[in-house]
Amino acid sequence: MLLCTKIRLEVSPEDAATLEFMQGKCRGLYNWWVGRLRDGEQWPGAYSAKKSLQESKQHDPELCLVYGKLLHEVYFRLDKAMNAFYRRVKAGETPGFPRYRKRHEFFTLCYPAMYIKITGNTVTLPTGGGGKHGKKGYPDSVARLTESPPVAFREVAITRDARANYYASFVSEQEEQASASQGAIAFDLGIKTLATGVNEQGRVFRIGGFKGTRWYNKQLDKIRSKRDKCKKKSKRYIYLSHVYKRVSEKKRQKQRDSLHKASHLISHKLVARTVVVGELSQRQMVTKQHVERNKHLNRSVFNDWGCSTFVHMLLYKCQLYGKEFHQISERDTSKTCHVCGRKQAMPLYKRMYRCENCGLIMDRDENSAHNILMRFLARLECAVVRDVVSPLQTGGI
Repeated sequence: MLLCTKIRLEVSPEDAATLEFMQGKCRGLYNWWVGRLRDGEQWPGAYSAKKSLQESKQHDPELCLVYGKLLHEVYFRLDKAMNAFYRRVKAGETPGFPRYRKRHEFFTLCYPAMYIKITGNTVTLPTGGGGKHGKKGYPDSVARLTESPPVAFREVAITRDARANYYASFVSEQEEQASASQGAIAFDLGIKTLATGVNEQGRVFRIGGFKGTRWYNKQLDKIRSKRDKCKKKSKRYIYLSHVYKRVSEKKRQKQRDSLHKASHLISHKLVARTVVVGELSQRQMVTKQHVERNKHLNRSVFNDWGCSTFVHMLLYKCQLYGKEFHQISERDTSKTCHVCGRKQAMPLYKRMYRCENCGLIMDRDENSAHNILMRFLARLECAVVRDVVSPLQTGGI
């Protein structure tokens, strides 16, 4: 399978200015085509649209200073976006037409592997300038990698975060491992406890998420409150904006590190061949009986939870370590008793499930994990019975 290794780059101010110039021109070319498509022009395809690059260079001569492979990649990225748009329209989903790329967002620069030169921990990024004394005026950008890159890779993507740190993402092929373990384990995702799981033997696993969310949110609120009292574009306003970005980036890194550790623990450390996760909607978590929005949960769910990111991490890591990953509907799993099957109302503030029929007292997430596991095993048994009955019916006919 393909994996991405993200490594931080140390670049000089001159090379950073070169990267900013190239990404700005690539973003401008992308937005120009998006504007034409929004005006009603039909997308001709990547290869047909690429033939108009010379006309674009005549209209904007500065495009001649940008590396040609980066400009070609713009057409292929827009082609992928349009194909995804057509697929969603055909499936009856929300179309989601390609959007303009904002000026403050870094437009990712994708280099094919054959044009990248790596010597030790130094990477040379071509700019189309023809070396140190190039005809186009821009020498190749030379950056130092803070880590050792993978031996074999397919392409390199150059990105930048909010604090003006540059990164190189190496896409490489990694062999999938085979898992000799057996059994299944089901997890219920939550806000306070990231994942609560139960295996077939009844053992309960609780995996906590990032615990510093409230502290970081309090610090960010203080910084934003101080910044709002300053005059815009003043020195103190700019200084507090940099501090806000630095604290926000540190919070995001710690959240992502916590999700990586939790997904690695489930996919690699736990002895179970099949991992089952409840299919949960974030919008459902901030809705009170699907009618009235609960505004108090919006920040903790949409900004601090990371449910979708955690599920994607778990998906590719299970595939990497040779385990099966399944998502199953968890509708009414928190309301239904896994012992007697009685259903009762369970608002989010009730953390303990107390069944009035059989007397079960259990944590609501643990009860939900039991129900998810039972649903998966029941569906698995139905599939096995169907596979056994089909040959018998065919032979009888």
